[in-house]
Amino acid sequence: MLLFARQAKIIDPNRPYHGRRQDILIKNGKIEAIGPQIDSSNAQVIESADLHLSIGWLDIGLQVADPGFEHREDISTATLAAARGGYTAIAPFPNTNPVIDSKTALNYWRNQSRLHLVDLLPIGAITSHCNGKDITEMIDMHQGGAFAFSDGDHPIQDNGMMMRALQYVRAFDGVVINRPYDLALSGGGHIHEGYTSTVMGMKGIAPLAEEMMIIRDINLAAYTASKVHIHGISTAGAVALIRKAKEDGIAVTCSVPALNLAYEDKAVENFDAQFKVLPPLRTAEDRAALKAGLEDGTIDMIISNHTPWEEDKKKLEFAYAEFGAIGLETCYSLVNTETRLSQEDIVEKLAIQPRKVFGQDIPKIQEGQSADLCFFDPSQEWKVDAKALASKSKNTPLVGKVLKGKVLGVVKGNQSLFC
Repeated sequence: MLLFARQAKIIDPNRPYHGRRQDILIKNGKIEAIGPQIDSSNAQVIESADLHLSIGWLDIGLQVADPGFEHREDISTATLAAARGGYTAIAPFPNTNPVIDSKTALNYWRNQSRLHLVDLLPIGAITSHCNGKDITEMIDMHQGGAFAFSDGDHPIQDNGMMMRALQYVRAFDGVVINRPYDLALSGGGHIHEGYTSTVMGMKGIAPLAEEMMIIRDINLAAYTASKVHIHGISTAGAVALIRKAKEDGIAVTCSVPALNLAYEDKAVENFDAQFKVLPPLRTAEDRAALKAGLEDGTIDMIISNHTPWEEDKKKLEFAYAEFGAIGLETCYSLVNTETRLSQEDIVEKLAIQPRKVFGQDIPKIQEGQSADLCFFDPSQEWKVDAKALASKSKNTPLVGKVLKGKVLGVVKGNQSLFC
């Protein structure tokens, strides 16, 4: 494999080429040369009007649905969608069938990872079958390669269970991921509790359901001196709570879904079930707080919140439709379109911080290094076409929307994919 990138602007903070436009030659899976002008004879050329280059991105806590629900998404389509979205690694939640709750289940993922361009970094379940009752052999799974620990879309409701999970992972400096969603306080709601839910006559999900869970998890992380990652925050109160916890030196980190940065609860006024997601879309004030939290470093990373569903689970009356939307292929473009973040900040939130938070090695854009790269053009516009999406499921509210910023392709070792 011989690839040549012409005059790419390199986004790699703390490295000598950061912010500079350079030619890059990739040979046999390694970065052969970087310079202002390189001979590109016989190489496949990568070029664009505003070509940018960063390390490959990492998405945390998506739903892959394989094994068990392959009709929604399988590993092949998930990794293809990820690569087309700029990701060279994904860390899926354990909500499969069977659940990723043992070293044996992890072996399935480790074997699958060898077959694909995109690295698979499975998150192990905290409780058996994600039932919230029986704790798993977390140390054994850690030794078997578990990326982190979570019950995924089944938030840990039991305080004692959450405390024990945090105590377990402290033994190997691991991280517990929890979705901040108190079932007892959510009231069976469908959208944000507020003016829009009242006008629509829909049960709402109060910010309290998110914020009470965050308060609990922060306090338990402080008590156990362990690490907790709050997955997918959506409220101004959540941002304030996590900002204060960080100031107090508590080992808490968090993420925000791209859709929650782009839309508010009024997007569901016409009962479009594609906008029915968890966490729910909130108010303009919440959205502004989320953006401010990204800018000041309170929010560590941006996630795709990729949740594939078959058509007959979303094309229903709003109250009966499932929560979730796909997002791997649109995450970068949506963030680039709807926020004021610089390209450096976006790469920080999509590629660097996800690896820092979870103790992963950070690839380098440097001669002699193995290629782990994403090529993108922040200025290129494109329209989201459901038929062109790689994901098996097409449940996204972005179909037909014109986005600014296009992923052009990824390179991982000897493998590459260009859109």
